[in-house]
Amino acid sequence: MGVVSGHWPSESELDKIRKKVAELSGRDAQEVRVVVSPYRICPLGAHIDHQASLLGGAVSAMTINKGILLGFVPSDDTQVTLQSGQFEGEVRLRIDEVQLPKHMSETNGLTEQMDSSTPQEECKWGNYARGAIYALQSKGNHLKTGITGFICGSEGLDSSGLSSSAAVGIAYLLAFESANGLVVSPTENIEYDRLIENEYLGLKNGILDQSAILLSSYGCLTFMNCKILCSLENSDNYRPHVQTIKHKLIHPPTVQNNHEGALGNAYKILLAFSGLKQALTTNPGYNRRVAECQEAAKILLQASGDEEMEPVLSNVKPEVFEAHKVKIHKHILDSKLEANLAKRAEHYFSENERVMKGLEAWASGNLKEFGELITASGLSSIQNYECGCEPLVQLYQVLLKAPGVLGTRFSGAGFRGCCIAFVEADKAEEAATFVVNEYSKLQPELASHLNQGPAVLICDASDSARVISNTFS
Repeated sequence: MGVVSGHWPSESELDKIRKKVAELSGRDAQEVRVVVSPYRICPLGAHIDHQASLLGGAVSAMTINKGILLGFVPSDDTQVTLQSGQFEGEVRLRIDEVQLPKHMSETNGLTEQMDSSTPQEECKWGNYARGAIYALQSKGNHLKTGITGFICGSEGLDSSGLSSSAAVGIAYLLAFESANGLVVSPTENIEYDRLIENEYLGLKNGILDQSAILLSSYGCLTFMNCKILCSLENSDNYRPHVQTIKHKLIHPPTVQNNHEGALGNAYKILLAFSGLKQALTTNPGYNRRVAECQEAAKILLQASGDEEMEPVLSNVKPEVFEAHKVKIHKHILDSKLEANLAKRAEHYFSENERVMKGLEAWASGNLKEFGELITASGLSSIQNYECGCEPLVQLYQVLLKAPGVLGTRFSGAGFRGCCIAFVEADKAEEAATFVVNEYSKLQPELASHLNQGPAVLICDASDSARVISNTFS
């Protein structure tokens, strides 16, 4: 257990993955291309995306210098051969094979036939490559060149709450596109990755993660307005049908009172890990909170005479919420389940305000105010949205006391994974050591689970996903 910092990907990391692919393919290491697909954090905009509608939902994001690396060389034929740094087994398939969504494959009895000779673990991690092929095929792309590749995540990192699944899907998309000479825009790849997760794998994700990974730019805060048209009959049937995203890169000036110059030199990003790896889907609280937001929206829309609109909070005007708060409180007297509706709505509307104020603070170089807004977001998630389990809440509280921390909140819903924090650059090491020591006193058993990886990572902002090629490859 300890503190880790550094640049990513380093030359040694790139050389290592090139050497590995060269060994697998029998090709020269100079021919190897490497996809860099970073993880993302969302400083502000907690629990906004699932309440988006045609009116949109505001979030902020940036990528960090940790993530997925996929080294590959184009094949001489249609064969795709993949190995992983995290999982055993080898994925082998043809890039021109017709890929069917998981539920269709299972219905038609194809899953067992396709994967009967390979371990279950291999089948699972290989699905993202198959999903990428499915997404590209479904939009009419002609794929004829496979790849030999090796994929790995940042070493020792628990990526819970950091968008690792989207980073993997994007890595495969960029590799297959590069090998086949396809020119694809970031906007198109956002849609392709949505197809991987929503259609091929049957997950209920939105488009926040892939958008952040594909649209971010180094040193900028990415503002995104997610618009979504979906079926919200109940939280279990939540299925996004049409999603679009508008984004703006907020370039910072020189930071206030910082003699070193650029804003990027003034802060570091801490990832503080809880040691808790419980899957979000096993906790019923998350889906329940989504349903409560929908119920609050329904009441407010009825109160304002807009009951025909879809019951999501982004369809409710802020002034309607302020004017009709009392109606929620009156309505909740009828049912114990609805006692927290006002809190859920309060979080949504106050978080939207924090996003907009955060953009202004970042643009003006006011890191102090930006950090305070992040901390307020974390507190609202705990008090109003009532998410987060005890270890994550304790970790949040420890970070608040750490030297130089400007602001902190959960990364994700707070039921597992880590907290993020912005910290003054010259105090990052001291803050990280403080967090390691103090958290281990509060949660010694969970902290002991971190012995195989870092308890705290010191990170920098990063760039969007990209392919690194040698100039003569």
